[in-house]
Amino acid sequence: LRLAVETHAITSHHALPLLLRRPGGLVVEVTDGTDAYNRDHYRNSFFYDLAKTSVLRMAFSLGHELGPRGATAVALTPGWLRSEMMLDHFGVREENWRDALDRVPHFAISETPRYVGRAVAALAADPDVARFNGQSLSSGALAREYGFTDLDGSRPDAWRYIVEVQDPGRPADVTGYR
Repeated sequence: LRLAVETHAITSHHALPLLLRRPGGLVVEVTDGTDAYNRDHYRNSFFYDLAKTSVLRMAFSLGHELGPRGATAVALTPGWLRSEMMLDHFGVREENWRDALDRVPHFAISETPRYVGRAVAALAADPDVARFNGQSLSSGALAREYGFTDLDGSRPDAWRYIVEVQDPGRPADVTGYR
């Protein structure tokens, strides 16, 4: 909880006065899972669940506090992230990540860290970003909104895929989700 919740609060405490010096600031709280998904799904353990939902609530609360002062706060979740740690866990690299699909078929919906980075860049460049103030967003939904792609040119929509394919136990098939 100290690393997953307290760090967000401490960062906000010190960074928000700087952000508020000029109108138009943006706070992006990165978490795992959208508000809609996490509201109805238990996330691995009590502490993990609490941490991820707390960050969602932070963005919601900061939106209320920052909006009237000309700034925007959002929560953003990547999908199934092909981070270095995940690639190491599956014994693959970015160049051959699909080799892990024999063991973990739903990894087919995964995305690179750059995809969520492009989501942040799109939000930061949007002069109307305040329309998202206090909301929970995903990289896949923002790719549809802004038109950016992952490194391979695809647009993985992991959270829709997780709800519609993975959680109901359907076979891995990213058709229409990538």
